[in-house]
Amino acid sequence: MNISNATRLLKALGDETRLRLLHLCSLGELSVSDLVEILNMGQSRVSTQLTLLKEVELVIDRKVGRRSLYSLGSAGQGAPLTGILAEQKDSIEFADDLAGYQALTQRKEQESRSYFDRVAATFGEQELPGRTWEGLARALLQLAPKARYVDLGIGDGLLTLMLAEIAEHITAVDISPEMLHQMKLRAGKKGLDNIDYVEGEIEDLPMEDGQFDVAVLSQALHHADDPIKALTEARRVLKPGGRLMVIDLLAHNEDWVRERLQHRHLGFTEPDLKRMLKKAGFENTQITRVARDPSPPHFMTLLATGFSNALTPTAK
Repeated sequence: MNISNATRLLKALGDETRLRLLHLCSLGELSVSDLVEILNMGQSRVSTQLTLLKEVELVIDRKVGRRSLYSLGSAGQGAPLTGILAEQKDSIEFADDLAGYQALTQRKEQESRSYFDRVAATFGEQELPGRTWEGLARALLQLAPKARYVDLGIGDGLLTLMLAEIAEHITAVDISPEMLHQMKLRAGKKGLDNIDYVEGEIEDLPMEDGQFDVAVLSQALHHADDPIKALTEARRVLKPGGRLMVIDLLAHNEDWVRERLQHRHLGFTEPDLKRMLKKAGFENTQITRVARDPSPPHFMTLLATGFSNALTPTAK
């Protein structure tokens, strides 16, 4: 680093607001609105400081739909920033910001749960992206009957009930207790008693390793903050050689699904999904476009399958 760049870098670090922004960006990706909420500052002030930090590569941004998510850049990965942040970790300002970050995270989690609780009773009546019976039927044809299944993120529970009719046993996992309650009522009406109901996050499953033959993520992966972590958890609870089935949306540009339907991701491209499956520890993966919604905006459904290997994957 030449002296000019070093001077600019040190000047960027010589401001309390910018240090607080760097501290928050070290915790995870955050949008401008997230940072405004945590710091209780004006949007223009936050945006101006982020621009200065970006110019010296202390932060980078990643476009997600119409939003930009900020995290530490290459210049923020080592000294002197790491030393400065470590020295200030017990400061009042950093403690306040950490509390704000945790409150933001809890609020988002609660909003997500509240959304699914709110729509649980009427979920089956909604027209949702990728809700295509053709796609589900084709996916089911690839599943072996009489196995132990886990359905991660059950949604309206229709696929769970279909699987229960052919499965030896199925465990239904969802963050919404109301979703699970509604499905339990419907399962009772159908006389299905081979279902366990587990409330939990698909990125942090409350169950032991190696329990299932087949793991299913049907229109659930786009709700995960960290899809690779969700896939890694799915692999963890599968037996060696167990099978994964993912039904999700092909990448699209319909940004409205973020607010209205709590989508975290606007679908996935085939190469990205294949990369994530490999990262999570799946082998012999196949990805197919199986169905296209008949009504606009004609969401395309992807079917991805893979087998759990015997190695422990490393999720980033």
